[in-house]
Amino acid sequence: MRRLIFWFHLSAGVTAGLVILLMSVTGVLLTYERQMVAWADRSAAALPPAPDAVRMPVEQLLASVRAAMPGAVVTAVTIASETTAPALVTVAPRTLAVNVYTGAVIGDSAPRLRNFFRTVTTWHRYIAVSGPWRPIARAITGWANFLFLLIVLGGLFIWFPRKWTFAQVRAVALFKGGLRGRARDFNWHNVIGVWSAVPLAIVVLGAIPISFPWANAAVYRAVGETPPVQGGARQNGPGPGARAGGPAQNGARQGRSEPVEAVVPPSLEGLNALWARAERQSPDWRTINLRIPASDRAPVVFAIDNGNGGQPQYRSTLTLARATGDVVSVETFGNLTLGRRIRNVMRFAHTGEVLGLPGQTVAGLVSAGGAVLVWTGLALAWRRFRAWARRRAESPAAQRPASVAAVLPQRSAGFRPVTD
Repeated sequence: MRRLIFWFHLSAGVTAGLVILLMSVTGVLLTYERQMVAWADRSAAALPPAPDAVRMPVEQLLASVRAAMPGAVVTAVTIASETTAPALVTVAPRTLAVNVYTGAVIGDSAPRLRNFFRTVTTWHRYIAVSGPWRPIARAITGWANFLFLLIVLGGLFIWFPRKWTFAQVRAVALFKGGLRGRARDFNWHNVIGVWSAVPLAIVVLGAIPISFPWANAAVYRAVGETPPVQGGARQNGPGPGARAGGPAQNGARQGRSEPVEAVVPPSLEGLNALWARAERQSPDWRTINLRIPASDRAPVVFAIDNGNGGQPQYRSTLTLARATGDVVSVETFGNLTLGRRIRNVMRFAHTGEVLGLPGQTVAGLVSAGGAVLVWTGLALAWRRFRAWARRRAESPAAQRPASVAAVLPQRSAGFRPVTD
């Protein structure tokens, strides 16, 4: 069994190694994406103009953005409790940083950094492939990630010693200095594998439902629930402008390409009172996101986050009636079904964010360890192949055809090679 697992471990690593290496390296680069983007938005333009400055109410804040960008359709706003953080206003497809004290539009939110992480994410998920080939690239990274999970699980059996003596455990659990070549690669491969196997398996497992609809459905079926419908109207419908009630929606509804009348932006009246109600719902909030409803009669939805943005256990959704402010629904992590809770935790276990900054750090470290595991594993496989080829070339069986060919002309008088 150990030999069988070893050869699967080796062959799977050689087959998917380069893709796994790419995903591991890009995973390291994406470790602190959320914190770095938030840090980049902290600028002098976002600071309060005076120590006793009061934040602008959300209605006036959004009105100032509309005044600064006539014709723009504001679809959402996110405000953080931190005093030095700007408001993030979504004006599709842009995300604008706005001073929450003056309403001044600072500019696009960390444009270079967001573009960098967008590029890295494209490499991480699609090997930088776009267009009609992207589903194929997504399948390649998905199956490579699936093989990586099997490699790590097989490594749990291979890396740990057969006998748990102090000497054998120390040989696979501690780095040794002064090693070179195969001995160094073998030592690094075993030590990093032993220490990172469990958290790395959790990180990799969290990506499986993201890559495959059948794996996503399996999470729900495992606890006896019906999987949610994939590719619903939200995913397959019109784009961001349509969700905001913009021209794209009207044009699609009419079914013709003729010009449509300009859409009047929805009224902002009453949002201040609703925002205050959302703040009272969770006094310890760190960010509140408001999706601007397309209709003045539609309910208003607030996404309230008490965590770091990647901790579903600290998220809640509050839906209020626009006219009266009455609570339509409150959805917390505890209110979700077991399948949805597991699925949400798995999603952010992949990035480690579910455990906050320490979890992100561990996820980044084991991703770096995964890159070293792939590199040392490929190096060991290459050395094994070269040693096998050398032994084959030096074996008597490999030399026999040459000796027979040397004898044949002596035993066959008048032998002539046949040529075309």
